[in-house]
Amino acid sequence: MKTTWMVLIATCLFASTAAGQRGGQQLTPEQRAAREAQRAEEMRAPRPIDAVNSVWIEELTWMELRDAIGAGNTTALVLTGGVESNGPHLASGKHNYSNKLMGPAVAQALGATLIAPLVTLEPGDPSRSVMLGNTGPMVSQATYIAWLTDIGDSLRGMGFTEVYFLGDSGGNGRGMQAAADALTAKYNGSPTAFHHVPEFYNHDKVRQYIQEDLGIPEEMEYTASQGSDGIHEELSIASIMSVIDPTAIRFDQRVKAGRASINGVSLEPLSETQAIGRKLIEFRTGLTVAAIQALRAGAKN
Repeated sequence: MKTTWMVLIATCLFASTAAGQRGGQQLTPEQRAAREAQRAEEMRAPRPIDAVNSVWIEELTWMELRDAIGAGNTTALVLTGGVESNGPHLASGKHNYSNKLMGPAVAQALGATLIAPLVTLEPGDPSRSVMLGNTGPMVSQATYIAWLTDIGDSLRGMGFTEVYFLGDSGGNGRGMQAAADALTAKYNGSPTAFHHVPEFYNHDKVRQYIQEDLGIPEEMEYTASQGSDGIHEELSIASIMSVIDPTAIRFDQRVKAGRASINGVSLEPLSETQAIGRKLIEFRTGLTVAAIQALRAGAKN
C-alpha cells in the first residue's frame, strides 16, 4: 500500500512540477512542500462511489485499484497471447480470446488476484512479418523481453507482491522466463516475487484430457500442432473460443458451408461445444493454480 501511494504521489508531483514551471518559473521549496502535502491528502481521499467487481486492472478506476491493493489483492497475472494464422476458421488472435477467459478463471481460483492488460503480440522477426498466410504482427525478442520486464517492474511499483507470467502461445516462454529472471536478479524477490508459469501452456495435457477423460475421439496426437484436418486448429481452442464469441470460430459460416467440425469431431450443436470449452477452462485452471501453489510452497521452504 505504501509503495502504491508513493507511485501515485510521484506521478502527481511530476504533473505539479511541470505546471509550476510554466512560463519559466520554478516552484519554491515551500511551494513544492505545500503541493506535495495537498496531493498526498488527495491521494488519501475516500472513494465517492461503490467499486465495480472486476479482476482486470484496466477496468478499475485508480481509487478502486488503490483500495483493492490495500485490501490485499497483491497478486498480479501477466497473460501473453499473440496473433497468428490459424487456418480458415479461427480469428487470428485465438490466444488472446482464450486468455480473456482463462485469466479471470485463474485469478478467481487463486483469490486476491488482479490481471494486467493482455500482452497481445508475440515475439519473432518483425522484418519477416508479411502476409504469407503463416504469421501475424509481432515484435522482436529483445523488445518483447523489455516489454514484459517493464510491465513486471511497474506492477511491483504499484504494490503487487507476486507477479506471474502466463503464456498461451508456445513462442512466448523464453521472453517470459527472461523477464522473470531479470526482475528477480534486480530485486532479489523484495518485495515482489516474479515467476514464469510454464504449466499454463498445457495443451498437450488438454488433448489427453479430451480424448481419455472426456472420451472424445479427436484425431490429433497429444504433442502435435495440428490434427487430421491438417490446419492449426483443434477442439480445445475452438471450444474455449466459442464460449466467449462463436463468431471467433466462424460457427454460423462453418455450418452453412458444411465445415462445422475439427479433426473428426463435430462442433454441432454449439451448446455442446461451449460445454466442452467450459470444462477445459476448469481443467486448465486447475493445472495452473496447482503450479502457482507449488511455487508459493517452495518459496516458504
